[in-house]
Amino acid sequence: MPTRPYAILEAPSALGLATDGVEDLPSRLLELGLADRIHARHAGRLAVPPKDPKPDPATLTLNANAIAAWSPKLANAVEEVLDAGEFPVVLGGDCTIVLGPMLALRRRGRYGLFFIDGHADFFQPEAEPNGEGASMDLAFVTGYGPALLTDLEGRRPLVRSEDAVAFAFRDHEDQAEFGSQPLPAELMAYDLHAVRLLGVEAAARAAVGHLTRPELDGFFIHLDADCLDDAIMPAVDFRVPGGLSWDELSAALRIILASGKAVGLEVAIYNPRLDVDGSAGRGLVDVLAVALGTSAPA
Repeated sequence: MPTRPYAILEAPSALGLATDGVEDLPSRLLELGLADRIHARHAGRLAVPPKDPKPDPATLTLNANAIAAWSPKLANAVEEVLDAGEFPVVLGGDCTIVLGPMLALRRRGRYGLFFIDGHADFFQPEAEPNGEGASMDLAFVTGYGPALLTDLEGRRPLVRSEDAVAFAFRDHEDQAEFGSQPLPAELMAYDLHAVRLLGVEAAARAAVGHLTRPELDGFFIHLDADCLDDAIMPAVDFRVPGGLSWDELSAALRIILASGKAVGLEVAIYNPRLDVDGSAGRGLVDVLAVALGTSAPA
């Protein structure tokens, strides 16, 4: 089977959060040897605009204008990697970085999104208590929310709801408490309970089957570290009990990548400042290195 080499892009944006720390994710994972272990070229580090502590009054979202201006720059960098025949591994940052790669892919065709996250991230600005785009990114990327953030380059939606899968989220109590809008009926959703009920491998295969339909040109993988069990990944800003084990995440990623239809991956939300003994970062690098190997199936 033909393969594609990996190229790492650093996208250290915390624009979608009121807190800081996730911008240190790329440097920490590189310090821990991720690039060497997956034989990845370093494709650059994007400069990120400064944060504003007050939400944009028009969209009720923190740093909305900065996110809207920065995401196309990330998209350009992702496209350069794709044009080189490589598989982009984008190291964030918070979850709003997903707008960049999905914009890059939207420019090129019709692509899906495999969204592995402990949260559904489908809040609307009026319901998100802190105005954080990192709680709204799946909504934004599928076209739900203010045009400034959903209609980048007039390409809304960046991914159709029916071409996305939300996988392993477990934030139902927060959604109910703060009034998050429900996921669209056409968006395939496997919450953590469903993943466990089916078994992680069966759930991953079903999701991959949905994203490898003939009408799709491929799909992108969003990986939020808070999908992992809070006991092994406490280094995230919004903790929820439970989550996937290292082995479950590794099994899911192995199946996803074996499809040969994944075109890139991003890693978000791991906060090295909260990783007291460093074990969470080392575990994350280990699971990524094992799942990715040294090249991506094409």
